[in-house]
Amino acid sequence: MARVTVEDCVIRIPNRFELVMLAAQRAREITAGSQLTVERDNDKNPVVALREIADATVSIDNLRQALVTGLQKHVETEEPEEDMMELLAAERDVAGVPYEARAEEIEDEMQVEGAEGGQESSSEAGEEE
Repeated sequence: MARVTVEDCVIRIPNRFELVMLAAQRAREITAGSQLTVERDNDKNPVVALREIADATVSIDNLRQALVTGLQKHVETEEPEEDMMELLAAERDVAGVPYEARAEEIEDEMQVEGAEGGQESSSEAGEEE
């Protein structure tokens, strides 16, 4: 194929907008170092991408998936399994003391320290005057 035209590609992808999006995705892949499926013939990456689409040498479904993945802003993460949650809960018990009891002790210590800190700041304020 000496010259690729949009009409050659529209046979495979009837929607011209989608054709442009998929050809651009394939051109980006080629720029990133993906293997060519047709001879370059001194053509630039967008032309090579269109030629690959017209010759049906690339998977349209794979291009669609890569395009959608590349445009996603929110990536779904897998939730931890129940076994992992149980393991995390078990790690929260230290020396037989449940996490909740330790949390209350820490809160009590912070309140005592906060009260002591408040007294120091009031005595410091009196010294400054």
